[in-house]
Amino acid sequence: MASQDKIILYTNHLCPWAHRAHIALEELKVPFEEVIIDLSTPRTPEYLKVNPRGLVPALSYNGEIIIESAIVSQFLVDAYPSHLVPASNAPGGALRRARIAEFVDAYSSKLSSVLFGFYSAKSDEDREAIAEKALAGLVKEVEPLLADASPFFGGSDKLTLAEVLTGSFVVRLRSLTRAEVYPKSLWAAIEEKAPNFVKWSEAVSAHPSVTSIYDEKTILEVTKARIAKLSASA
Repeated sequence: MASQDKIILYTNHLCPWAHRAHIALEELKVPFEEVIIDLSTPRTPEYLKVNPRGLVPALSYNGEIIIESAIVSQFLVDAYPSHLVPASNAPGGALRRARIAEFVDAYSSKLSSVLFGFYSAKSDEDREAIAEKALAGLVKEVEPLLADASPFFGGSDKLTLAEVLTGSFVVRLRSLTRAEVYPKSLWAAIEEKAPNFVKWSEAVSAHPSVTSIYDEKTILEVTKARIAKLSASA
């Protein structure tokens, strides 16, 4: 793509989905303009013209609007070829893309989506049940796919699209378990039963492209407040 491409990212640094686009852009070293959208207030008419769903991220690419985090991230890595993912018509490219898609689906459906249950859990018993379900999904579906991580997905020594699409959730998982927002027992069990995941997650969480906008203190404060509000209204 041309060096004069005009990219505007509509985002919020607290949103893990918007974080995906930041990881991609940071890794690709693509210049872009950033517009912060306040997610704590109703969306402005101006932003709803950009994205009628009112969500972040949204990407303006030379005036064309692209929405939804996975689609935005996939567009960026396709528009700017790099180490993140091979072209589909490159030798082994289609298979590599399929393997990454399988991994992201496993992470999202068997682990990440389960963890969001903590926000609405009404008791310690509920929290422990959620932790057990998340651990089971991680061990069965995610852990085997990281057997050859070195340190990143599929034996790569550089970040891949797999980390672009999961890194924002990985770093939050580590922060929230460390701060005991999620049950302390969860991470202890992960360390015992998912060593591939632990090693991989350490590398992902320390990578500059993942940490560049990550404000752990604020994330923890906002998450604790959100959980407390939801618990009080339950």
